[in-house]
Amino acid sequence: MRMRIRILDIYILKEVFKTFIFGICAFSAVFIGSGTLFRIAQYVTEYGASLASVAKIFVLSLPGVVIWTFPMSMLLSSLLTIGRLSGNSEITAMKSCGISFYRIAMPAIALGAVVSVFAIGFNEYVVPWSNEAYSNVLNYEIKGNLAPQSQEHIIIKEIREGTIQRLIYARQYEADTNTMYGISMQAFEEGNLSHVENAEYAKWQNNQWTMYSGIIYDVSKGETHHTMHFNSQVLPINQSPNEIIRSQKKPEEMSMKELKAQIEIMRAQYVNTSKLESELYQRVTIPMASLIFTLVAIPLGMQPNRNSSSRGFVISIIIIFIYYSLMTMAGAIAQSGTVDPMLAVWLPNIIGLLAGCWLMHRAAR
Repeated sequence: MRMRIRILDIYILKEVFKTFIFGICAFSAVFIGSGTLFRIAQYVTEYGASLASVAKIFVLSLPGVVIWTFPMSMLLSSLLTIGRLSGNSEITAMKSCGISFYRIAMPAIALGAVVSVFAIGFNEYVVPWSNEAYSNVLNYEIKGNLAPQSQEHIIIKEIREGTIQRLIYARQYEADTNTMYGISMQAFEEGNLSHVENAEYAKWQNNQWTMYSGIIYDVSKGETHHTMHFNSQVLPINQSPNEIIRSQKKPEEMSMKELKAQIEIMRAQYVNTSKLESELYQRVTIPMASLIFTLVAIPLGMQPNRNSSSRGFVISIIIIFIYYSLMTMAGAIAQSGTVDPMLAVWLPNIIGLLAGCWLMHRAAR
């Protein structure tokens, strides 16, 4: 009996996996055809992008596209595979042999869990790197934006042997005047904060940054000592504006570890971090949708139907539309700060999980 169940597990797993790969290719083709290729055409016509640059842009855009297709593909593959097995009365035959609904569903659920875990890792180590490389090719090879651009929330870290020595934060950089505003510099000794310098602004002139209208604090054991004001003082960094701006990353170019560090720094400066927090939590919620979609799709696919393929496509489109509509609204609510970002971002997954569990329980009865 155990051998038969193992054979059955492998059979269902293979069928779901094959359709899953088909779903990735199909959905990726839709995204690429409707978005990526259109943008590439714009780069060629507006900026005269070379063939080499276009090829880089195309390849580097793929990870950001594929990560969105994992949940969709698991939904489609579970619906089509289980629907086909049900339509061919194979599910009925399995149940007649004493195999429970949950046991039949287990291979698809296991694959959904594996895909979710893989997608989290893929979203952490591959997608941010590809997004950063894509941005560099676009800005510096295609658009030729060699001059630094105005930007908010500048963060500069000096790290030696894995220990932070100096942290500098600026609320805003103005490219027209080569000026950073709202400067806060923190110096550390053996990982402990020892010195703080705040200034209204810092200006790049004579190949150095000079801070103006500031105040200095010496810090010992969390307490402030020896406060001193200054009119001007050299900021101890030797990076030019171009080097500083090029070292900054957008949220989609950061790993979860980098996002957490950025959130902590900005919180210390009393800056609203709702946007970064929603980006951080979506790094987990979007991949986890693969498992949730599987839980929803299996019981829906169990209904006997000879037209399982067309029915599966229609149901997939409806569920995908509902989920991503909820996700978009939840992201907007999270970024507005009216609801805790973690709760808002996780809400579509919570709703999907409850719906999936209810449908699984109903189908098992």
